[in-house]
Amino acid sequence: MAKRNSSHNSDQPELPLDAEGGSTTESVSEVTSAASLEVASDGDSARPTEKASSDTAPLEGHYRKWYLEYASYVILDRAVPHIDDGLKPVQRRVLHTLWDMDDGRFHKVANVVGATMRFHPHGDASICAALVAIAQRSWLIEPQGNFGNHLTGDDAAASRYIEARLTPFAREVLFNPKTTTWQLSYDGRAKEPVTLPAKFPITILEGAEGIAVGLATKILPHNFNDICRASINHLQGKTFRIFPDFRTGGIADFSEYNDGERGGKVKVRAKIETRSKTLLAITELPFGTNTVSLIESILAANTKGKIKIKKVDDNTADQVEILVHLPPGSKPAKVIQQLYVFTNCQMSISPLACVIEGDKPHFIGIKEILRRSVDRTLGLLKLELEIRLGELEQQWHWDSLERIFIEERIYRRIEKSQTWEDVLKEIHEGLKPFIKGLKREVTDDDVVRLTEIRIKRISAYNRFKAEEQIKKIEEEIKAVKHDLKNLIPYAIKWFEKIQAKYGKGIKRRTSYDEIEQINVADVVATNQRLYVDRSGGFIGLNWRQHDFVKECTIMDSVVCFMRDGSLKVTKVADKVFMGRNIIHLDILPQDGDTHFYTMIYQDKASGKAFAKRFQIGGLSRDKLYPLVKSEGSKVIYFKVSKNEKSMPQNLHIGLDGRGGARIREFDFDLTKVPVSTRSAKGLTVTKWNIKSVKLID
Repeated sequence: MAKRNSSHNSDQPELPLDAEGGSTTESVSEVTSAASLEVASDGDSARPTEKASSDTAPLEGHYRKWYLEYASYVILDRAVPHIDDGLKPVQRRVLHTLWDMDDGRFHKVANVVGATMRFHPHGDASICAALVAIAQRSWLIEPQGNFGNHLTGDDAAASRYIEARLTPFAREVLFNPKTTTWQLSYDGRAKEPVTLPAKFPITILEGAEGIAVGLATKILPHNFNDICRASINHLQGKTFRIFPDFRTGGIADFSEYNDGERGGKVKVRAKIETRSKTLLAITELPFGTNTVSLIESILAANTKGKIKIKKVDDNTADQVEILVHLPPGSKPAKVIQQLYVFTNCQMSISPLACVIEGDKPHFIGIKEILRRSVDRTLGLLKLELEIRLGELEQQWHWDSLERIFIEERIYRRIEKSQTWEDVLKEIHEGLKPFIKGLKREVTDDDVVRLTEIRIKRISAYNRFKAEEQIKKIEEEIKAVKHDLKNLIPYAIKWFEKIQAKYGKGIKRRTSYDEIEQINVADVVATNQRLYVDRSGGFIGLNWRQHDFVKECTIMDSVVCFMRDGSLKVTKVADKVFMGRNIIHLDILPQDGDTHFYTMIYQDKASGKAFAKRFQIGGLSRDKLYPLVKSEGSKVIYFKVSKNEKSMPQNLHIGLDGRGGARIREFDFDLTKVPVSTRSAKGLTVTKWNIKSVKLID
């Protein structure tokens, strides 16, 4: 693993945003386009396309470089987890500090935060927040005290009141100084790990969420036992599938999960029980919500008339229990569907798996993250075995030399030596007859170590115990060599041991099933009353001082016809202006209006009266449609029919006597008027002003 210094004050930016190619990785081109940079294809750092300075803009190149350095810093050192250990830098520093302080007892979180600030340049707030978040998940940090409640959204107590320590699981899978790559801290005063030598896919166990410059990440958490089984299947060369598991439970639809990559979607529902005809109980929450936000969404939907409830009680402690009380006569099944549609009882999550690998962000799927993590575990297990083998062979060599040194009484040869060089020479000469059985040459360091053996130990030397100890070492060397030759079975046994040790009783909390789409129109409650102020031109909900129209829902649309021959459609609301002198309004059907309309209007421009029969067709909301040909016209007669057969046939027309018409009354046959569109002009009825219109039965 390449060593990377956490300081970003060098002249060259550390994040090469080059395209990797392939179907599983993508580079962050948004950052380079925003900074107008040329991307290097050979893995070198990105370079400005123009000179860093010029006569006209000497600071231009510096500003470009600073932006990329800032983007590089946010991506690498703040927002995105590393694939090797699944941790962001602040999380890694918190865990490293806890390991450094670990003595088996709990530590005040305030002390841990202060100690972590040796490594982290961003103050105590981010450190404490990261520690609390990890402790709430309880896989890596064991909390003691009030760490808040992820179910209710309650905050943790102040850091001076709460305590924490590493979990046994974290100690076993995250730390090994012998296999850790180290780097200097931001101020150069201490050493910190580049990444922790994690032997478990922490990335998908804990999940991660962060927003950087030009990209974001949202990795959903998964079940511990599911990860263990998937890891074993990968080591065995078998296919596997793995889906998220949320601490809050719920029911999830993973049919569009897309392996956690961009473009995927997960629908999550709360678990709702029907306890009586007037009582519902929410016992599990969708991921990303808590009881406070969920109750607020329910109350808001009730206020807007989308659902109808009496009250909500929150009895949540260790388990979720939100009681929704319904009014008498409610249908619990329908209310449950309304809760899914209009509240946070159903959420849609868009996963976006992005991790740091090789000092660059990569967008890869959850399965690929698990494969690479397990392959790294395999490499770490091999490295640990090789280190152990070297230690055992070294111990065997030292024990063998010690046995020869004492049993053959070589220490007596140095009694007459006058100088240190003579001592070393005599011991080397004394060992020569016996070094054939050793596995490597005897060095001066080995001889020096022999001279440090105390007389008390030589006098108490037991040959049989020494031989027994050497035999034990030889047996362990043989076992380690066997494990190295059979590394895959060894890794499988390791995962099985980890699962048996830490996975007992860890069941899935989130069940998965296909969630069908609910038609809003089918579940919305008809619990609103539509009123109209005809002269003022307003419509609204629950205006008892105006004319009642009909019962409606908050999802309905209203169509209004005005005296000036205009038409408008809008969604129902508390108060909406439609147009003055409303002559007709109605709820527009969800599947479109099928009514037939008959209208006679007096045209302002020509003075003539026209008759038209029409259907309104498709309409857009909040747009004014003219049904007449000139502004200032006036509708004289208006009739709505359910079908074409029920339309009026004959009308008795009365004319205004002041216009000079010799015939003041006549009948008009409407059957001559064809059914056309709303924009049609219509047939001429008369050139005189009409005084009255009556329907002839």
